[in-house]
This record gives sequence, structure tokens and C-alpha cells, in this order.
Amino acid sequence: MLKLLAAVAALTAASTASAETYAIQAGRLIVDAAQPARGASTVIVENGRIARIENGFAAPAGATIVDERGRTVMPGMTDVHVHLTQTSGTPWYAYFTKKYSAPYATTLGLTHALEMARGGFTTVRDLGGDASAVTAVRDAVAEGRFPGPRIRVSGDPLSIIGGHADAATGLPPELAQAVNDAHLSPAVCTGVEQCQTAVRKLAAEGVDVIKIMATGGVLDPGAMGLEQHFSDAEMKGIVEAAHAMHLKVAAHAHGAQGILAATNAGVDSIEHGTFLDAKGAQAMKAHGTYYSATLMAFSGVQALMGSGKLPPESEAKARQTFAVWGKGLNLAYRSGVKIALGTDSAVAPHNQANKELELMVTKGGMTPRDALIAATKGGPDLLDISSETGTLDPGKSADLIAVEGDPLVDPTAVQRVGYVMVGGKPIPMKD
Repeated sequence: MLKLLAAVAALTAASTASAETYAIQAGRLIVDAAQPARGASTVIVENGRIARIENGFAAPAGATIVDERGRTVMPGMTDVHVHLTQTSGTPWYAYFTKKYSAPYATTLGLTHALEMARGGFTTVRDLGGDASAVTAVRDAVAEGRFPGPRIRVSGDPLSIIGGHADAATGLPPELAQAVNDAHLSPAVCTGVEQCQTAVRKLAAEGVDVIKIMATGGVLDPGAMGLEQHFSDAEMKGIVEAAHAMHLKVAAHAHGAQGILAATNAGVDSIEHGTFLDAKGAQAMKAHGTYYSATLMAFSGVQALMGSGKLPPESEAKARQTFAVWGKGLNLAYRSGVKIALGTDSAVAPHNQANKELELMVTKGGMTPRDALIAATKGGPDLLDISSETGTLDPGKSADLIAVEGDPLVDPTAVQRVGYVMVGGKPIPMKD
């Protein structure tokens, strides 16, 4: 036994000794987006975590030096609303074809996860995709088999019959029946008991969060509008079941009444929030509900309009949302609602997600600093991982990026990413 313990101790010591140490030299360093930036600094990373920060350009013996003296080093960003297993520009009906199987979707997810990381996102939350595919992507990246950000997933979103996540929506009766027979919409539910069962099934599949379609959506081919879908009782039942299993609830919600109902039901975040009104903003602030505007999704939909890839119903709904692009975020911001960055990437390309900050400023009226706070600290707080990431405080995971310019005054700076590290592992910036 003593020999075995000695061998284990030796292996542990060898592993510790061989663990790579990084010295990341920064011309400007943002430790916390809510605080003033530091000048020339060196971030020392050991065993995947931030060990300490030294003034000036240090070079500890044996450390791998990362020269970012011409850039700003800052915490990695978090995107709380992506769809890794879907691709921008793909029409809705393509996902019914043989090509888009769960194994193929997994390969798409791994590809898009790397794109998100290269864009400066060290954590993402996937809010809608085949549960088997997105959990495989999450786990493969977490195990270090593929490079990418930290990933949280919801799996299949809950929807009413004919709602935004019902695959049979808008199909001819015979095709709709075939979709239903094939159980292609496993999280479609009616009534409190059935919806709570759907939540528990998703929890059993290992998801990290529950997503519900509280209102209609733009891209589905249905004509049920953008207002409230689930009843108040159904939404409260969903939240109750999710929270009982320590899972948060993200609510896709466009219409004002749907936003208010979802907020009062206790959801943890409102996604899109397009037609947010004063009453809804007041409720969100009172409940501590997060707002994720996904402004990049509007540009993604705009690119699809007139292409023939959107059904007439979707084009009509898109025109409604364009008329108020960014106004919901501006109201939430002025009302003191908590804000996290979300993009709905897959509607717009994943490799353009870092343009969201610019839109949060130009369309949403946020200051560059507050947009950066939402991008770096808002998501981790919403996801309950702020003790792990969101700032570069010693002890936290080494999730950091280097950008050209000063993102505290120029939101486009995060579009010029030169270096990314997730959990102490550098992300390859080129194939």
C-alpha cells in the first residue's frame, strides 16, 4: 500500500511539474469590465487558472510567453443564446432531410463551437437543438477532444402544438401527421402535467437549462403571431418543475403580454424581448429577470428576406420586428433590467457573433462599458458560473482573449480578436 501511495504521489508531482505555465503579456489589461483598465501587465496562468497578475511584462522561468503587448487582454465573452447545431442561411425545411441527422448535427456543432471561440466567446449557452447532438458537442469539448468554449445546453425547446418549436407547424396535414408520428417535436406539450413531464424528460437527458417558447416566433412558418402561446398556468408549472431540479428557464418571448406572463411565471431570462413595454420592464427588474436582446438575429433574418427561404408568414413577422429593432433593449437598459449578451447565432453566422456589442451600443443605446459588462459578466451571473469566469481575478478559470483597440470605449474592438484561451488552453485561431 505504501509503495502504491508513493507511486501516486510521484505521478501527481510529475503532472504538476509538467503542467504548462503561461505568461500572457498585455499592453492593456481589463481584469473586470466594471473597473478601470490596467496598463502593461502580465497574467500568469498555471494549471488552467489565473495564478496572479504582475505589473509590467514579466517572464517567469519556464513559462510559455504569449506576447500581446500590442493588444488589450480581457475576460472572454459569454453568449447566452446560440444554436450550435444549425447553420445560418439553411431553410427550415432542410432540417427534415436525411442529411441533418443527429450525428451530422454534432459535426456542425463542433465546427460552430470553434467559430464562437475564435470570435472571443469562452462560454456559450445553446438554446435549442437535438438533445443528443448538443450534449455530445458539450461533452466532447469539455473533455478536451475538440477545441471550443465552455458550453451549456437546453436541448429541445418546449412548445405548444403549432408553436415556434413544433416541427409540424405550417405543414400540410399529411406531412404534419408524419412528423407527429415520428416524434420530431418531443417537447411539444399541453397542460401543466404534460409540460412538467417534458421538463423532467429533458432533465433526464442531461440538459443544463430549460428553454420554452413563451410566444410565437419569426422564423417558423406558422401564422399564430408573436404573442403569448403557453398559458400562465403552463408556464408556472414549467418553471416550478425546472427550478425543483435546479435548472433555470430561458423564455423565447417577442410580444409584450408574453414577456410579462413569462416574467411573472418566474423564468430566469427573456430571450429577444422584442416588444417589451414599460410594464414588462418593471416586472423584469422586480423579479431580477435577465434580458438577452439577440440583436444579431435581426440582421440574419434581414439577409433571408426576399431570398425565397422564408415563408410569407415569416416575412410578415420579420417586418413587424424590424420596426422596433433595439427598442426593447433600450427600454430594458434604461429601466435597470439586468442584461446578458445573446446573439441567436445560427440565424446570423456564428463567426459574426462578436458584432453584437456594436449593435447593443448603436441600436440598444448602451454605453460601450455597459455593453462589455453584459458581454463578460452578465452571462456568467445568469448561468451561475461567475465564480469561475467573467473576470480575470486570480483563482478563476483562465478564460481570456486579446483584442485590437480598447473595448471600453470602442465596441468594435471585440471584432478584432487575436488570441483566445479557454480554461488555460489556447484556441487555434487558424485551421
